[in-house]
Amino acid sequence: MHILHVVGARPNFMKLAPVYRELARRNVQQTLVHTGQHYDANMSDVFFRELEIPSPDMNLNVGSGSHAQQTAEIMSRFEPVVLRCKPDMVLVYGDVNSTVAAALVCSKLMIKVGHVEAGLRSFDSSMPEEINRLITDRLSDLLFTPSQDANDNLEREGVTVDKICLVGNVMIDTLTRMLPAARTRMPVDVPERYALVTLHRPSNVDDIPWLSAMLGVLHKVGEQVPVLFPIHPRTRSRLLSAGLHVSAPNGLRFCEPLSYLDFLALQARATLVITDSGGIQEETTYLGIPCLTVRENTERPVTVHIGTNVLLGRDLQQLLATVNSILNGDFKRGSIPPLWDGLAAQRIADRLLATKQ
Repeated sequence: MHILHVVGARPNFMKLAPVYRELARRNVQQTLVHTGQHYDANMSDVFFRELEIPSPDMNLNVGSGSHAQQTAEIMSRFEPVVLRCKPDMVLVYGDVNSTVAAALVCSKLMIKVGHVEAGLRSFDSSMPEEINRLITDRLSDLLFTPSQDANDNLEREGVTVDKICLVGNVMIDTLTRMLPAARTRMPVDVPERYALVTLHRPSNVDDIPWLSAMLGVLHKVGEQVPVLFPIHPRTRSRLLSAGLHVSAPNGLRFCEPLSYLDFLALQARATLVITDSGGIQEETTYLGIPCLTVRENTERPVTVHIGTNVLLGRDLQQLLATVNSILNGDFKRGSIPPLWDGLAAQRIADRLLATKQ
């Protein structure tokens, strides 16, 4: 059996790593294609080293562009690769442009597709990722889901149950493997209590009045507890273009994007996390860290219903009030969702090898 993996952005790498490693353990032939959708070393190359993923067999070097341009360029460059490799199945991960582009190419060529992290829905069609999720799931032959709500979404959309496989969360596979090493390091000097912030979604960082107000709230939080903000390249660009400072005194501290291991080290010790990231909602739930999500919706509702995540929308006064409650010891205690046990990749490999028989 020959499996071809397609990755292109930071979240893909954490999902790929345990699957690639488990299939290698079972002597499955594998080809790894990096689309180059994220090409900054801080956002890409370092993850291959830390996660012990081999260097990609091919890098399509697509780079940035509009959603349409990027998706089209990936399709154009990926098609000859998949025609040459002739894999038995292509595995795609998550919800980025690389994911949907590869699924579209394979559907035209009648090559089977497996979608890892299938079935997640925000029910917000203004999110490009939601469109990617819907299309990829419709085109995929096997749908590997992280939680029961994802199964329910797919069945409601008419996907036959024989295509759906509840395997758990591969992000947690990587987290459990890397957590012991993360606990031995501290990439920056921070006190015992601190808040950790990530913001990158266009709906937030492209809204300059909101982003400016958010910085004001973070300054207020910083008067009570240090705030560490590893700043995404997109966010930095928006701040600079708007004339907002990316070097701040007192409690709010900006830093460059961190490697996975360094960020996990900070996340595991944080008093609270403020984010608009999907993966961080999952990781904080596993770690038991209070997570405040500044989005109107989430495709990971299990982190709200079972975990430590609080969905605040973009109400910054509510954000400040909730931060104050957490600092005073009043916060949501969650639990770990079923099958988030570090064994999702084994279940994926079992199902893939069963299809060979």
